[in-house]
Amino acid sequence: MRKIYSLLSALILSILIGCTPEKKETEVSMKSTNTAKKTVVYQVFTRLFGNTNTTNKPWGTLEENGVGKFNDFTDKALSEIKDLGVTHIWYTGVPHHDVIRDYTKYGISNDDPDVVKGRAGSPYAVKDYYNVNPDLAVNVENRLQEFEQLIERSHKNDLKVIIDIVPNHVARNYEGLTNPEGIKDFGAEDDVSVEYDVNNNFYYVPNKAFEVPDFVNDYQPLGGEENALSDHKFDEKPAKWTGNGSRSPKPNSNDWYETVKVNYGISPDGKKDFDALPAGFENEDYKKHFEFWQDKTVPNSWIKFRDIALYWLEKGVDGFRFDMAEMVPVEFWSFMNSAIKMKNPEAFLLAEVYNPSLYRDYIRKGKMDYLYDKVQLYDTIKHVMQGHGLTDNIPPIQEDLKDIEHNMLHFLENHDEQRIASPEFAGNALKGKPAMVVSTTISTAPTMVYFGQEFGEDGSENAGFGSPSRTSIFDYVGVPSLQRWVNDKKFDGGQSTKEEKSLRDFYKRLLNFTIKSDALMGEYQDIHQFNRENTEGYTEKVLSFVRYSETEKLIIISNFNAENEYGFELQIPENIIKKWNLKEGEYQFKDQLYNEYSSTLIVKNKQAKIRLDVKPLESFILKLQ
Repeated sequence: MRKIYSLLSALILSILIGCTPEKKETEVSMKSTNTAKKTVVYQVFTRLFGNTNTTNKPWGTLEENGVGKFNDFTDKALSEIKDLGVTHIWYTGVPHHDVIRDYTKYGISNDDPDVVKGRAGSPYAVKDYYNVNPDLAVNVENRLQEFEQLIERSHKNDLKVIIDIVPNHVARNYEGLTNPEGIKDFGAEDDVSVEYDVNNNFYYVPNKAFEVPDFVNDYQPLGGEENALSDHKFDEKPAKWTGNGSRSPKPNSNDWYETVKVNYGISPDGKKDFDALPAGFENEDYKKHFEFWQDKTVPNSWIKFRDIALYWLEKGVDGFRFDMAEMVPVEFWSFMNSAIKMKNPEAFLLAEVYNPSLYRDYIRKGKMDYLYDKVQLYDTIKHVMQGHGLTDNIPPIQEDLKDIEHNMLHFLENHDEQRIASPEFAGNALKGKPAMVVSTTISTAPTMVYFGQEFGEDGSENAGFGSPSRTSIFDYVGVPSLQRWVNDKKFDGGQSTKEEKSLRDFYKRLLNFTIKSDALMGEYQDIHQFNRENTEGYTEKVLSFVRYSETEKLIIISNFNAENEYGFELQIPENIIKKWNLKEGEYQFKDQLYNEYSSTLIVKNKQAKIRLDVKPLESFILKLQ
């Protein structure tokens, strides 16, 4: 029997009830039908943002190392984030996940260090989807209300709110304390005598008890600190499959042992016990997808996660970032995302999908708005920043993704990746400047910035479980460059270094330009290869392309070399001269980042050239005046 809440939400939803771009030479159409201007997402690790404690003791407790709160996102803080050029804020780590801290007086059970990564816990081991991390509240009893107030403040400051949903797995000790009426916990009604049932929420290893993995490399939970529950035991019988799919009752220490895999109706031998989408349904809109599922019987886990999403939409959340979405069948996403869009057609839906062969299915069949452009643009541009990659490899990516370019969100940092300034990445935050210009301007796709990136944070702290080069998501830790900007919660950069202020100014100029530009939601053409073949002095360390609309014409060029300046006469192909309706003569172009550099495009005999002198790590966004 469907739950009362499920029936109600389905009733409400039921009441509510492409073409291929033309290619000409290297020209790619990038007109968006989804938004008039570019979107910029600011990902912030919520418990770290407002933490002003600078102790940073490895494996330090909340009392020793401090923690940020929802209330630290004041109107002043949010207005400064908005003024950076941000449209959406992704509060990472909001749903209640496992933490090693005693909250039993609030009715919250203690979490076992043997199946928790770090002391502050992984935000991707969610313990209760209908409440929020108690660490983030000033008053734990009112933690949900404090987050609701943060949503209101964010909206007041013209920021859309995104939170995580992790559909592939939940914490081993999932326990909902504040479920809405009719909602039952994951696994509460499972038949644990069998490995698989279509309506079980988990997969089981019948008659076998779970065993804590044997930890390697001298790892000890809590760094070896004594804890009553840290006994290399965790009571779970029968054992469940582990989050990454391990079927062993004793997973490996490299497995996602702190989580259990959710069953979406796929049997252990790979059989799908749910309806397939009809042929050609990738071309149908979300309303048709929603209608398709109305008379279908779907696995119980589908309903549970749909209800979770609808619950948070009702709270005012504007969108979701879906963790490891490709580990969940695309048919579920059709069901889930169409229900979300029926409630809020403007909901922002972002997913982790790392297999390029699956991109189009998850966008078109799964109705995702955006996917990470990691394995193509991010990985390629990272190599260029590190000095061993060629800019020649970037334009083919845009060609390959031209039909879905708007759906491929761009980033240079996030919680999974190394900080640009870390020695393991580029060792210098300034090497991110040309990469950011390219990343934000090469397509109509959204841009994402990770908090602290705008200050050149290097992620060097030894926090305990987390590894240096990535700001830890598992520990109580401070973020030094951010803390200097936070400046005892004045949020004014009062302690920031000159270099940090300069870098943030660059990000502010760039991001604000992108969210106002018409051309960046218009057409794109690569001119890099044309200049590699025809322009003396133009090298594989430079990248150039044009972006344009009826009202704005841009020439964008970036120098990824940290040592050499390049000077040359950049050439604009004849088809662009025609597209821009340029007659013979001279045309002034002015840089839009700093408004200091300008140059003249000379059009003569069907040729167009503009003299450019680009300093190390410098970029120009040149606009036709």
